[in-house]
Amino acid sequence: MKFGLLFEMQRPYEGTEIDWNALYRETLDQCELADQVGFDNLWFVEHHFLFGFSGSPCPEVMFGALSQRTKNIRIGFGVSVLPNHHPIRVAERVAMVDQLTNGRVEVGTGRSNAYEQVGQGIDPRETRERWDEAITMLPKIWQSDEFSWEGKYWNVPPRRVLPKPFQTPHPRLYLACTQTESFRLAAQKGIGVLSSASYAVEILKEHVQVYRDAIKDADPVGAEINNFWGNNVHSFCSKDDQAAKELCADSMKTFFGPDKPYIQGRINAYEELLEAWGGVPDNLKADFGRWLRQSDDEHKEQAAEAGISLDSGPGAARAAVAELDANVLADRGVIIAGNP
Repeated sequence: MKFGLLFEMQRPYEGTEIDWNALYRETLDQCELADQVGFDNLWFVEHHFLFGFSGSPCPEVMFGALSQRTKNIRIGFGVSVLPNHHPIRVAERVAMVDQLTNGRVEVGTGRSNAYEQVGQGIDPRETRERWDEAITMLPKIWQSDEFSWEGKYWNVPPRRVLPKPFQTPHPRLYLACTQTESFRLAAQKGIGVLSSASYAVEILKEHVQVYRDAIKDADPVGAEINNFWGNNVHSFCSKDDQAAKELCADSMKTFFGPDKPYIQGRINAYEELLEAWGGVPDNLKADFGRWLRQSDDEHKEQAAEAGISLDSGPGAARAAVAELDANVLADRGVIIAGNP
């Protein structure tokens, strides 16, 4: 088992302008320390327009700095949003960072979300096909002296793409996964998983089994099968176990907060969170049923006073998420917090 850190470069917005310079310098310092104390890998997201949530639109710029400030820790694209970029440019960026780090790069890939896609002129309906075409192209670009391609979304005349990666045959590839079908897809293509939600252990177990079953018949897009699995867990260490759990749980609920643009655009977001976190706890099931049934003005007014929206299913799910306590999340393995 290996341990790493995932960076959103997040700075909660509290009504004042974010100090981007300080944020990036602090992040570089944290990464340098992580290398010194023995963490195995660093991962940086690619997000756009998510003010107060993520300040990482072009992580490869950070990687250039980190290549000179770290020595051993591996550096991961977590992820490169393939539908948004020409595959040639992705291949070039990855290869340059791999050369600068002497072969310490991992390459996560994904499709992002509709909020970010539309903001960049990308049709969300095309992103699955765009990702599929790009993930097929990347290993071929890295392994070909001269590369050419004719596809649905990209055409490349014969060209020598440079540089080539430091690693041979090429860096490991991954897919960011949240749904059962995406875990199966990663396995079928012989690439690793970046499990990009904090799942309860029992839910995670099911996803792992889907992946293990499917990878037996993989048709790898790359030169080799990569069956590495990366799992994202919200964690926090403190001298006081309960205080650590409470702070970690509050942080995660803020992370998935209702004010975030990517949550606003997904009507079933909170139902999905409940499922990922192991379902409605027994002590909340009665309330959950009540929330689902309540639709009259009196109940809506009462709920509003409590800060809860009751828009049928989504509102009820949001209420249940808000009521999940830190100990339940810790017992299910959704968070890992306490005195080590």
